[in-house]
Amino acid sequence: MPLLSGRARLARSAAFASIALALFLGALKGWAAWRTGSTAMLGSLADTALDLVASLATLVGVAVAAQPADESHRFGHGKAEALAAMFQVILIVLSAGAIAFRAVLRLIEGGRVEAAGNGIAVSAVAIVATFALLGWQRHVIRRTGSLAIRTDNLHYQSDLLLNLAVIAALALDQYFGVSRADPLFGLGIAVWLLWGAWRASAGAVDHLMDREWPEEKRLRFVECAARHPELSRLHDLRTRTSGDRDFAQFHVDLPARMSVGEAHAIIERVEADLCREFPGMELVIHVDPEGHVDEPGNPLIETDEFDKLEEQR
Repeated sequence: MPLLSGRARLARSAAFASIALALFLGALKGWAAWRTGSTAMLGSLADTALDLVASLATLVGVAVAAQPADESHRFGHGKAEALAAMFQVILIVLSAGAIAFRAVLRLIEGGRVEAAGNGIAVSAVAIVATFALLGWQRHVIRRTGSLAIRTDNLHYQSDLLLNLAVIAALALDQYFGVSRADPLFGLGIAVWLLWGAWRASAGAVDHLMDREWPEEKRLRFVECAARHPELSRLHDLRTRTSGDRDFAQFHVDLPARMSVGEAHAIIERVEADLCREFPGMELVIHVDPEGHVDEPGNPLIETDEFDKLEEQR
């Protein structure tokens, strides 16, 4: 088995930290839900249980994505992270549906929570522990760009508000006599989880659909290429991201009289420069003879990136 890269080790450490936190909070919230009978606490427990499953999926996705390219997957396994993220989204939606159903039943049947102090204390501990995990995840995301860890991070960000909502629901019910506060907050938590699922799904879908890099990143890429005066008319630029790896390809015009060896030397220098600026990127450059036109009328083919760069300046 190949040795893990530094990025893969960091991503895996964040996944293990997420699993450990989910196990710890699951035990605490299970006890608190039993003691209080709170719908909001039960919803928080369900969310934590799904956090555990989602974190296990994240670990698998990160591990698979870290595997090098092979004969069956020549572009690598980076999309495993997007698949893990989509699995998390599905779990979040299921969790939100179950919480909403339980909250509606509680509104119909009525009832009060008990031992609210225990639930408030558990939620406070959960907030502190979640802040610690989020800090480590942000560090890992900055270093790796991992989509699976970013999705996990979004989910745990929602956990902060979820735990605050549980504290508010328990306090209002137990100490202020607002009997419907607990199920209403439970419904609010369900809506918040659905919103988090929607946000998390966007990045995963973009990866699976090979969405282009953000415009600022594309512009920086073209600016780096423009430092090479031998190149002219950089066009047909296509970019995508898979896991923690970037992919880019483009066409450039070189004089038709230039030898293959001369053209190769220029392209080698361009590739080395661009790969220094964008570590971990896989780059393919196609050389066209100067004046050559590919498929006239196709805007994706004929867009001159150097002209676009001048216009934006």
